Amino acid sequence: MFIRLAEQHRQFVQDLVMNLQALAIVLENRGYLASCYTCGNQMNSASFMVSLGDNHLIRFLVSDYGITWTEMRDDRELMKLEGAEAISQLQDLANLVKYQIQPSEFRRPVGNLASI
Repeated sequence: MFIRLAEQHRQFVQDLVMNLQALAIVLENRGYLASCYTCGNQMNSASFMVSLGDNHLIRFLVSDYGITWTEMRDDRELMKLEGAEAISQLQDLANLVKYQIQPSEFRRPVGNLASI
């Protein structure tokens, strides 16, 4: 059972890394400063970052050890989430792309996107 769970977790992390890479590309194409770095080619960890303008930065880290979402403005941490909550914040970020909100139009923390 544990071997199966470990393999499922590895696959989940790999899927998440691939989606982060795709999201970074799409965000860059929409005018955001975005990047996604991986360690090696095994896709078992990534560091994703995107600037939403006006010193507003999102950093998402994923690895076998955990998942974190950190949102900062003016070098101060606004929000830090882990696990499932961190992953759910990616949907709000993906909505920036889905609804084609431009970086210059976006002024609120991503966590407040539901009010748009």
